[in-house]
Amino acid sequence: MDYFVHESSYVDDNCQIGKGTKIWHFSHIMSNCVIGEDCNIGQNVVISPDVVLGRNCKIQNNVSVYTGVRCEDDVFLGPSMVFTNVINPRAAVSRKSEYKTTLIRQGASVGANATIVCGHSLGQYCLIGAGSVVTKDVPDFALMVGNPARRIGWVSRHGEKLHFDEQGLATCPATGDKYQLINDKVIKL
Repeated sequence: MDYFVHESSYVDDNCQIGKGTKIWHFSHIMSNCVIGEDCNIGQNVVISPDVVLGRNCKIQNNVSVYTGVRCEDDVFLGPSMVFTNVINPRAAVSRKSEYKTTLIRQGASVGANATIVCGHSLGQYCLIGAGSVVTKDVPDFALMVGNPARRIGWVSRHGEKLHFDEQGLATCPATGDKYQLINDKVIKL
């Protein structure tokens, strides 16, 4: 094996796990998952059947990644954040055929205790604040907070808040990368 699984964790059959990935205490990786290289799966994490994680994803403790979720490369899922996969769950009604797809795009970060309602996409490099509840699609580079989550600004790939001038230009204070805001969309120049 070219990946690490703590002895208290379970990995079901038919999983693909990339080189350098680490799966820590009391986690369960269910059948038919695809997990990319260099991922870090924290303590008490459940990855449900057919989930796909890109490379270098970081999943913190106490997260359940349900069937229907797809994370691209470099996604961060904060401690105890929550996904849903059915809009109208009922214990007495099986809705497995109604699972909605949720796409977390490259570089997106979801803060601790946030909830992502199924059927939506989180844009590249967006930042979802701790405790926020996402109920709609999120644009690339958006900074989202609240319940329901609303955009309060924009962030760079580095996760720094961007301040746009009158021409719609901003510079990441950490990296010097340039960004442009056009028609409520951010583009890295």
